[in-house]
Amino acid sequence: MASTEKKTLYTADATAVGGRSGHVRSATGIIDLEMSVPEGLGGKKGATNPEELFAAGYSSCFQQALLVIAQRAGDKLDPATEVKCSVSLFQEGEAYGLAAILDVDLKSFDEQKTVEMVRQAHTICPYSVGTRGNMEVELRVKGKAIPVKAEDNAGVAKDN
Repeated sequence: MASTEKKTLYTADATAVGGRSGHVRSATGIIDLEMSVPEGLGGKKGATNPEELFAAGYSSCFQQALLVIAQRAGDKLDPATEVKCSVSLFQEGEAYGLAAILDVDLKSFDEQKTVEMVRQAHTICPYSVGTRGNMEVELRVKGKAIPVKAEDNAGVAKDN
């Protein structure tokens, strides 16, 4: 079995000023964006929001996890493979929360193989691991929801 020692591979730094109606900039300067409340909630056009940035990060990270799963199995993903991530902001009482939907289209694999690969990717993707037990994440294949075990989703943190 592989070592369970934690090894930091990379650290990203970003600074926000002004909250949802401010500005965010990464330490590298690659991200340098105006922030706003989502336009549908009264925000301004031409600015992004934390949910949009989270969706972009989660979708790209999840697709990388799929690439790893495929490689481990000796497979290759179709270059047109897509992972769409929808992140919803909700209010529950006085608190706010997030929920995500990951919708995967592997293009070249049948549904059964795609479902298995999506489930495996959900176990290794850093975003999935980081949100497990903290937010609901729905997995879909070409728009069709696939079952997720309670211990692999919100509400039940895994005991190690």
